[in-house]
Amino acid sequence: MWRGVERRFSISAPQMSVRPHIPWYLRWGMMLPFVLAAIALAWWAYDNGLEFAGFHRGQAEQELSRLRDQVAKLTDENTQLSNQVAQYERKIQIEQASNQATSEQLKNLADENVHLQEDLVFFQNLTATSGKEGELGVHRLTLERDIVPGEYNLRMLLVQSGQRAKMFSGSYQLVATVVENGQSTTHVFPQDESGNAQFKLSFRYYRRVEQSIQLPPDAQLENVQVRIFEEGVTEPKVRQSVSVSQVKE
Repeated sequence: MWRGVERRFSISAPQMSVRPHIPWYLRWGMMLPFVLAAIALAWWAYDNGLEFAGFHRGQAEQELSRLRDQVAKLTDENTQLSNQVAQYERKIQIEQASNQATSEQLKNLADENVHLQEDLVFFQNLTATSGKEGELGVHRLTLERDIVPGEYNLRMLLVQSGQRAKMFSGSYQLVATVVENGQSTTHVFPQDESGNAQFKLSFRYYRRVEQSIQLPPDAQLENVQVRIFEEGVTEPKVRQSVSVSQVKE
């Protein structure tokens, strides 16, 4: 402790210097040019270092600008090409739909042509054979399942023989024999409360008939009998039965 007091107040005590006070803004004002010069020198050294390494800033900016313009041009071209592709796809879809419709129409016409040729041969054979004048016959009787469960389609061709056949007026019934719950039952079509409803018929030489019937989905169809009635007669003039997918000429 004594040594500290002696050092502080003796001749070996530290000397005190008096300096004029300089405001802080003057200090910063004098230092600012040196700082700016150092920054400029550093930037110059950095730029020269890049050029020395082979990197030219001006050329790089020009190349970057060129690439941006090229990207924008390619983007526009891509958009135009996408629109053209969408238009071509729509045209192709329209053409495909048109071709499909044309193919279906041609197929239908071909099927119709085959049916007409078959009908022509059938009627030629029918007129060539001798038959009783005004005799009624059922030809091409078919029964097919529909895609709807329990629904069946029946087709037949009714023909009166003879060249001077009279107008036939009458009706027909369809009687379906089915097996339900192990028991055989019948369903008459058309169905009404009286149970005597009939489909009307009126023709001279021939008549195509197409009729659909609906049965319970779980019923097993055995056959369908066609009954043709002449007007004013209670007993059927013609009876003919057909099974599923069976054809009768």
